[in-house]
Amino acid sequence: LLTSARRGRSGQVVGVMGCMAQRLGRSVLDKVPRLDFVVGTRRLAAIPAIVECVRAGHGPVVDTEEGVAFDEALDGHDERGVAAYINILLGCDRRCTYCIVPAVRGPEWSRPAAGVLAEARALADAGVRDVTLLGQSVTMYGRRGPPVWPAAALSPRGFAEPLPRLIEAVGAVEGIGRVRFTSGHPAGCTPELVRAIAEVGAACEHLHLPLQSGSDRVLDAMRRGYTTEDYRRAAGRLRAAMPELALTTDAIVGFPSESEEDFERTRAFMDEMAFDNAFVFKYSPRPGTVAAGWNDDVPEAEKMRRNQVLLADQESRGLRLNERLVGRRVEVLVEGASLRNEKRWTGRTRTNKIVVFEPREGVRAGDMVQVDVDRAMPQTLYGTIGR
Repeated sequence: LLTSARRGRSGQVVGVMGCMAQRLGRSVLDKVPRLDFVVGTRRLAAIPAIVECVRAGHGPVVDTEEGVAFDEALDGHDERGVAAYINILLGCDRRCTYCIVPAVRGPEWSRPAAGVLAEARALADAGVRDVTLLGQSVTMYGRRGPPVWPAAALSPRGFAEPLPRLIEAVGAVEGIGRVRFTSGHPAGCTPELVRAIAEVGAACEHLHLPLQSGSDRVLDAMRRGYTTEDYRRAAGRLRAAMPELALTTDAIVGFPSESEEDFERTRAFMDEMAFDNAFVFKYSPRPGTVAAGWNDDVPEAEKMRRNQVLLADQESRGLRLNERLVGRRVEVLVEGASLRNEKRWTGRTRTNKIVVFEPREGVRAGDMVQVDVDRAMPQTLYGTIGR
């Protein structure tokens, strides 16, 4: 795969980052010796500098340093795009039985709002128009540990919870036209957060809210901290306030002891929730997690079948939802030329749907344009810039 990725792409830099890189460190190079870098969970902001180091001939680079203070090295960016992520919460305290994140990223730590806002302003000055506030369990932002807001700081809209206040403040940064946050959790979809998304003009009508399973028995085994009814109520609050909301999710198939009945409950619940998109994963044990000690009893072939069934369901569901937009005009943030066809351009709607359209003279990356949708696919819309 690595050889294929490099073929015909001189100067391409390929690396591994995140939880697996943090856990395995330099040994990743033994498994994939042609990698250019291995970067751990606390050094993601250093990637632009690491890439330049590799291009200068000083690779491979392995950086899994754990002693780096989060607030000293979070805001490294490649400033050539119109969208960017801002880390606001690192680590996780939820301890889901399948997840290695708490072990490799540590307990939750929320950045002070001042640092987040300074980063947002710098990004806006560099041309970024769409920011995503990022955290493993982002709706927990500021709920534990030291205060993230000065005691005297007031919210113009009267928000008291840390994340709604941050959404409001980032949305007020000059140049930032869109604000998102991910990944959510049903327990964090409070009435005040829902109000913030609905009232703050820059807040986008899109939320990624992982489900993982539609079976309450499996959710309990996963230690997710909610039931399907809890999830249903959270989605209901969001959609009542924002009828145009696009809801996306994650699902895991083949979790230990998942029966055919459990799987069918997931299928039915996902259809009920009418997700705009879903990322479906086959369960695999992660060393060091609680579930790794359990019997991985769903055969690999059955995991693959369930994975393909959910993906096919989502293709049909996504097409059905996107076809409702044909004939409508949508606001698109222009990103630039399409990767598949440079004669066409691409961008995203506020609901995070990809839109492909014919470019027009004077339009450039970072512009907001109105596009008339004339064709829909499960994950892509096609149209023309309106006159």
